[in-house]
Amino acid sequence: MSKQVKRALLKLSGEFLAGPNGFGVSPTATTALASEIAQAVDSGVQLALVVGGGNFWRGAQHGSHMDPATADYVGMLGTVMNARGRQDAPEGQKAG
Repeated sequence: MSKQVKRALLKLSGEFLAGPNGFGVSPTATTALASEIAQAVDSGVQLALVVGGGNFWRGAQHGSHMDPATADYVGMLGTVMNARGRQDAPEGQKAG
């Protein structure tokens, strides 16, 4: 007997969101992700999403000359940008 998953945590890297471009946000990746999330939610799964910011900022590459705390703050801003963008994608898909 299989047990249905009720809650799930999905952790996505910023690199995934960038798609083949390697930087920014890929509309193809965003659309595919929104569709997968909608399917999971429609099946009754409570889904939490955690996103990284590596598609905008990689501290090891870009922040090596900076104060480490400042580089971390910039990375957190990239994460916030992705979180807001992902929040809009599923909501926009429902409205369309």
